[in-house]
Amino acid sequence: MNRLAKCPANYVPLTPLTFIKRASMVYSGRPSVIYGGVSFTWRQTYERCCRLAYSLRSLNVVKNDVVSVLAPNVPALYEMHFAVPMAGAVLNAINTRLDAKNIATILQHSEAKVFFIDYQYVPLASDALRLLVANSKDGSSAMPLVIVIDDIDKPTGVRLGNLEYEQLIHHGDPEYTGEDLGDEWDAIALNYTSGTTSEPKGVVYSHRGAFLSTMSLIQGWEMSTEAVYLWSLPMFHCNGWTFTWGVAARGGTNVCIRNTSAEEMYKSISKHKVTHMCCAPIVFNILLEAKPQERCEIKSKVNILTGGAPPPAALLEKMENLGFHITHAYGLTEATGPALVCEWQTKWDQLPIDQQARLKERQGVGILTLADVDVKNKETMESVPHDGITMGEIVLRGSSIMKGYLKDEKETANAFKKGWFLTGDVGVIHPDGYLEIKDRSKDVIISGGENISSVELESILFKHPAILEVAVVAMPHPRWGESPCAFVVLKKTDTTEAEILAYCRKTMSKFMVPKKIEFVKELPKTGTGKILKVELRKVAKTLKISENTCETNKRSEKEIHFDQTRYHQDELHDQDKVLAMSRL
Repeated sequence: MNRLAKCPANYVPLTPLTFIKRASMVYSGRPSVIYGGVSFTWRQTYERCCRLAYSLRSLNVVKNDVVSVLAPNVPALYEMHFAVPMAGAVLNAINTRLDAKNIATILQHSEAKVFFIDYQYVPLASDALRLLVANSKDGSSAMPLVIVIDDIDKPTGVRLGNLEYEQLIHHGDPEYTGEDLGDEWDAIALNYTSGTTSEPKGVVYSHRGAFLSTMSLIQGWEMSTEAVYLWSLPMFHCNGWTFTWGVAARGGTNVCIRNTSAEEMYKSISKHKVTHMCCAPIVFNILLEAKPQERCEIKSKVNILTGGAPPPAALLEKMENLGFHITHAYGLTEATGPALVCEWQTKWDQLPIDQQARLKERQGVGILTLADVDVKNKETMESVPHDGITMGEIVLRGSSIMKGYLKDEKETANAFKKGWFLTGDVGVIHPDGYLEIKDRSKDVIISGGENISSVELESILFKHPAILEVAVVAMPHPRWGESPCAFVVLKKTDTTEAEILAYCRKTMSKFMVPKKIEFVKELPKTGTGKILKVELRKVAKTLKISENTCETNKRSEKEIHFDQTRYHQDELHDQDKVLAMSRL
């Protein structure tokens, strides 16, 4: 057995670049990309990627050079997911909602050699480049080559420098097939975390990890050939949860939209007969609250893969009634996007709708390319019981996990422990093996020695008819150390704090009742829709405990112990839970 050697015929490095070459041959005449009045076939998209890769090499882009791009979901960004690694380089898709300072920091840290900028973001990018120049006066950082991406459907003529994206396509060689991949462990993408709990870090993906994660997700989501995928999820977020590569693998059609407005999404779904889309739960509200003139009838089922805190059962039911089928996932940047999917079982179809919705709220089981998923005691690294109650840290192991953090050996070492990747998320495992997230480890509120799940409070508060959005964080308490503080966005502006607190006293244990309800117009979010609880915690430290909660503070230790005991024994089984705001 040992004398059978690997050779080029039986051992080829895994890479998602093989997907587009295959698509150009198998699905050559099928629509690959649609954007406004522009459309391409898979043969054309492959040729455009070959041309761009050739032009990048002509610009002296070599192996491991970083190519950054600041753009919405337009054809150019999709093509770069193939063309940049074909040239041997590493793609860095930058969050378009970042400010100039953060963009400059990413450009400097990544040492980007080329910087593609969509015409819409030229002013923002210009500010970032000025900051980069100011920070590079000592000569420690080289300036990237700037190339503008004009609108391919309706050109604007906006420029920043001499080069424009379509020039590179025009002058490229369609016969160029890209650089040979020597090692599947080579880097394919660099994605920066959004920094909800710490400073952003540069997460490096390998060709192998990207390939395997893509294969797992298109299989786990049961994406068939001829799928029509709507780009309502930013491609800059974990490379579109790897569906930039996945749609090519299935020979599907990418429907690109510049903005995720209700009108544009409904119009695209109706016109192009969309079958699949991904989004954060906030997009559900956009679709549900659309005005009559913005809506279009949905005549066939649209599959939605969503991450983060799942919407309550009532919201899921409304979405299902509109024609959307929801699948819940959990993941994080370091896991190359989704790592767990709530894999549906046919027997659950017979259950009442509310029970189905509760099952859909769970994050589920690991994707095929994860070798293992577990919930462990972080100190002992022992697995917790599969009882749906005992909490621990979610840990992952598999080939889709990141290579590590760019230029940060310390944080890379801290992320791995005894052969596991530590997610920083707190969860439980149910008797059927399905995993459910309870909170970010930094979002657990410890009040009087009792752990309170902020997302469990959010799930209860979200059921109040006047509440549109809610986030719960810890605030200082003179007696209990910490206590819950709820930041609330209202649907009905005449609702008072007293009304919300009265509702809380009826629906949760007394020790869980927030000591402050702070009404806000909107919650601070990252570019990918995650709530910035780190910012809310800063605000909470400046707030005073509401007088409306005083009566709940005047309790005996016996009453407190009774409430805590009752909470653990009964309510963990009875209360609906919105699962944690995962990093997706």
